[in-house]
Amino acid sequence: MARPARLLSVGALTLDTILRVETLPTHQGKFIAADGVQIASGMATSAACAAHRLGADVSLWASVGDDTVGDQLIAGIEAEGVDCSHVRRVSGARSALASILVDAHGERIIVPFYDSLAQADPGTLPFTDIAVFDAVLVDVRWPGAAALALKAARAAGRPAILDADTAPLAVLEQLLPLASHIVASEPAVRIVCGHALDLQTACTDMASRTDAFVAVTGGAAGTWWFDRSAGSSRHVAAPNIKAVDTLAAGDVFHGAFAVGLAEAMPVEQALRFASAAAALKCLRFGGRLGAPDRAETLAMVAATWLATA
Repeated sequence: MARPARLLSVGALTLDTILRVETLPTHQGKFIAADGVQIASGMATSAACAAHRLGADVSLWASVGDDTVGDQLIAGIEAEGVDCSHVRRVSGARSALASILVDAHGERIIVPFYDSLAQADPGTLPFTDIAVFDAVLVDVRWPGAAALALKAARAAGRPAILDADTAPLAVLEQLLPLASHIVASEPAVRIVCGHALDLQTACTDMASRTDAFVAVTGGAAGTWWFDRSAGSSRHVAAPNIKAVDTLAAGDVFHGAFAVGLAEAMPVEQALRFASAAAALKCLRFGGRLGAPDRAETLAMVAATWLATA
């Protein structure tokens, strides 16, 4: 492209405390961490930071309190190069927090807190023309804003991408019909479909419920996406890596996929690009801090797929 892709990311902005432990606790007690970081993060925010590292100009639309945590969050994300001019400050509200434990195998437990006052529905979009963005990505943590952004993006003919993850069924049912592209996690599929399915069947089931592009991510098991021209689900394998920290891998995947669509990559190429970025993130502790740059990601794509093409 003659200029960097422009991306809008909508949703969660949280202060994450990430602690590395040998094993995830199964009982009460005190546990000593081997490492730890505290960073501004959240689904949409991590995706935004990842997309910026991959070469996009990214704006974040999120909502925080007028507290010192909110100041810290905005400063942290602006330092990453993401535009935070659309982040809403809510008087009297508390900014979101999350505590996360990551074990020696890279698996994690996440305990977030969102103040309902900070997450209250916005009345309008914070800008006049959403068509200035090449793609719009939303998560499920701020449903009112997500709905506004998805509707506006589709009306403007822009990719309206939903990161469908764990959320109340009512939220998923509100947002799924509004998206042009849905990339769902296994937990989200179970919530929507009502029963456990293998990824291929889950992808086909999800695609039958919408006219949108549908993909279902499965971590190391790769990603299934529904090819409407063939009427069946197709598979994109994940790079073979030994995970150190899977935290934010899904967010990095979504950010990279959004960049791919914003740059008009063919969908399977965008999914490979996203899979490579997510795999590289998993090699590093620290959640979104492990997101790769573009050169690393393209090298992983070449090593994983082009070498065997």
